[in-house]
Amino acid sequence: MMNRRLFGYLLVTALLAAGLVYHFHLGGRQQTQPPAQAEVTPTPQPVQPQPVKAAAAPSTVTESLNMPVTDGRLLARLPNGLTVLVVEDKRFPLVAERLYVHAGSSYETKAQEGISHLLEHMVFNSTAKRPKGGIAADIEGVGGDTNAATSFDYTQYMADLPSEHWKLGLDAFQDMIFGAKFLPEELEQEKKVVISEMERGLDDPGQRLFKLSQALTWKGTPYEHPIIGSRETVNAVTPQDLKDYIAKHYQPQSMLLVVVGEVDAQQVYREAQAVFGSLENDRSVSPPDMRDMPANTGGPVARAVPGNWNTCYLRVSFAVPGLHSAKDVPLEVLSDLLGGGKTSKFHRKYVYELQLANDIDVSSITLERGGMLTIDATLKQDKLEAFWAELGRDLASLKADGFTDEELDRAKLNIEDHLFRAKETIGGLATKLAYYQFNGYGPDGEANVVYDVRNVDRAQLQGLLTEYVQPGNAALSLLVPGKEQAEADTLAAKLLAGLKASWPAPPVAPQAAGQGGKASAPEVVELGGGHILVLQPDPTMPYASVTLAYRGGDGLLSPGEQGLSELVSKSLTRSVGKRQAPEIDEFLGNRAASLGASAGRDAFLLSARYPSRFERDVLALLADAVLEPAFDSAELERAKKLQLAQIDQASDKPTSLAFRNIYPFLFPGSHYGYFRAGQPDAVAAFTREQARAYWEKQRSMPWVMSVCGVFDRKAVLETAARLAKAPAAKAPAINAPAWGPERSKTIQLPERTQSHLFMIFPVEGRDSEDTASLEVLKTALAGQGGLLFQDLRDQRGLGYTVTAFLWQAPRAGFLAFYIGTTPDKTGEALEGFRRIAGQVAAEGLGKDELDRARNSIEGDYYQGHQSIASRSLEAAGNLIMDLPLNYDREMLGKVAALSPEQVAKVAAKYLDANKAYLFSIEP
Repeated sequence: MMNRRLFGYLLVTALLAAGLVYHFHLGGRQQTQPPAQAEVTPTPQPVQPQPVKAAAAPSTVTESLNMPVTDGRLLARLPNGLTVLVVEDKRFPLVAERLYVHAGSSYETKAQEGISHLLEHMVFNSTAKRPKGGIAADIEGVGGDTNAATSFDYTQYMADLPSEHWKLGLDAFQDMIFGAKFLPEELEQEKKVVISEMERGLDDPGQRLFKLSQALTWKGTPYEHPIIGSRETVNAVTPQDLKDYIAKHYQPQSMLLVVVGEVDAQQVYREAQAVFGSLENDRSVSPPDMRDMPANTGGPVARAVPGNWNTCYLRVSFAVPGLHSAKDVPLEVLSDLLGGGKTSKFHRKYVYELQLANDIDVSSITLERGGMLTIDATLKQDKLEAFWAELGRDLASLKADGFTDEELDRAKLNIEDHLFRAKETIGGLATKLAYYQFNGYGPDGEANVVYDVRNVDRAQLQGLLTEYVQPGNAALSLLVPGKEQAEADTLAAKLLAGLKASWPAPPVAPQAAGQGGKASAPEVVELGGGHILVLQPDPTMPYASVTLAYRGGDGLLSPGEQGLSELVSKSLTRSVGKRQAPEIDEFLGNRAASLGASAGRDAFLLSARYPSRFERDVLALLADAVLEPAFDSAELERAKKLQLAQIDQASDKPTSLAFRNIYPFLFPGSHYGYFRAGQPDAVAAFTREQARAYWEKQRSMPWVMSVCGVFDRKAVLETAARLAKAPAAKAPAINAPAWGPERSKTIQLPERTQSHLFMIFPVEGRDSEDTASLEVLKTALAGQGGLLFQDLRDQRGLGYTVTAFLWQAPRAGFLAFYIGTTPDKTGEALEGFRRIAGQVAAEGLGKDELDRARNSIEGDYYQGHQSIASRSLEAAGNLIMDLPLNYDREMLGKVAALSPEQVAKVAAKYLDANKAYLFSIEP
């Protein structure tokens, strides 16, 4: 049994079985088919159709185009950027030619799904030089083969020919792509062929199972939808759509031509220049992000589909990193150890010894921007429950130390063997070389992979098991005999419950301060009674950060209590039990620790950071602050003074004054419209009894405690249990606030020189499907590279600070434009706001703006999540507001998957200046 490995030695038939590649088979021989690394942006952007110029017919090229040939190998770029790789191989009178293009299904918009694959079909129809079917007829007429294949990240065109006809392959490639006519009648016919292929795929258990698993495992990524598309999207494609697609993606700088066989390398290069040299790039391209993608943590999840099957088809999949990850090669070794052949752990146990499965296979599928580790099994339905229970126990107990030296050496040898066997044929060698070159591994790619394979150790394997092969990252896809979906759903739920029972979230072993090792995935512990604990080990530094987040905040206050939650947050940790502020400060200072609290509109937070060796001391103080706050009268008075000073200082600073008053202006009658710091007279009058009463109500609310760093799991659990003795009360409902009736407000701030203008557009809350697009719009408008800054500051000189910001509560939010300008320019500035809002609403974002926004959002996320404090806060803040644990990271995936059309639709929905609120601070 051979794994579906993606080192360049895969067969198309194996990938077809997985649904990973769709191809248009015209010849007799199957072609080796690895996926490729693209060099265009992950999500296609709208551009004006600008067809790439077709190449001229082959002509004589001067010897000045000679390129160095070393050991029969030539690697060079044509002047237009198309890469040419030629390897002279005289073993047989054959030549294998491959043309790879950075264009696949992961670069399609939602409306374009399937266009890459449909294009692959259409190029075999009428062309500038040949009638329908002429490409195949010409090549087969000289004893050759031609084919094409589409995957997520690439499209590949193939021709295998007798060596004396090698020029025919290059001419065919040029004609079928850049000479395709895309006649309407041929397109309609080919759509029927593709839909037939689509329907056939529904009957194939391998393809059906892969589609289920990709939707679960790669949800929210460019790999979520099937390569073949849907009936609706395929039927919607027009000839112009195909021409536009080629014009955008088939840039010579994004193409690789590989020719291997009995040829002269210099002649091939010169012919490539003659055939493809007149193609021109008409836009820039950017490589996709190759970041080491983290595991999912929202699982386990399961989906079962009934059908007219005679057996059960099962796949357990785990999200893993993609190509160029340091984990790519260890994943291949792990796959081979678990299910790479008859000697593998799972095959030996489940097929041979227990006879619970007919077949089992473990594979690692690695693509540009992510991957999937899969366990596939076929088995009889009456053995499903026994198999599943045993597999759950095995997954829960997997340890790298359990693999013997003999098993590890065997797996490495198997992988090397597959690598070398691929070179037995000219076609196999061509595809292998193309794979490494196309994916950026270079001429030494294979040698480097072999080196990496030989040096995989148990620590690397254990890191994979700890980080990726864990229950939160598991997705079960199942095809079962039967007709009723309800029965299949019941079965899926039962299997999911069984997995959770046999494979609970992995415990985190206590770790001494400063001890090294791999940080494991977050562990979410349901403590009951509305209390949740999140554990996020990170051994980087011997420190830990704790965030305790409660639902409530200003939401627990009456209108007359505005500012009380802020006051409580300032005084809560200043007198605890019998300890007063000086003693607490000394206690924390002696331990290089910090402890504090903060209040928000919907939540109240306590946080602590400390060296791990002082963990029990600081956790005890944190718990005491929650359970035994003294609210000492003297400390409460000090807190009042601080808060009154805060109000005063806000009145001195225009932007602080603006943010203090914007929310009451927008949301009168709601707690979102409260003055967060309160009004001076009310703050001064608050009593110790009011503070105590508020805190009693606040600490009875549901909470989430999140710990990140190096910590003692037992000590954390003990603290959490101490805080969770009583069940939480019902938290206040979070409803959408009513917007204020007045559309404009101005506050005078005398003796100032600038006006501060805000144009505020109401939007939906964080739980809206529009949030990702709103983040993109805000980012595209904000910053020094933003549309507002470039227009109003750089071009028109209206103000020094020009930006945009987005605020979202769970059920409401706003997108605001801001500028600080001189009073005589306020009219021009407001007109600029209107003009830019109208332009973006009408046209959406251009490619450059969209790319910049995506990159900025991702950069900000990773920059802002480096500290353990930020990560503990993120987890607690998300869960307490009923958002997914990895909401922010999932948002990155949603942002990356956005089409220009989606962003434009959201812009048109919200950026209506006639419905905006205007707020200003005037001198």
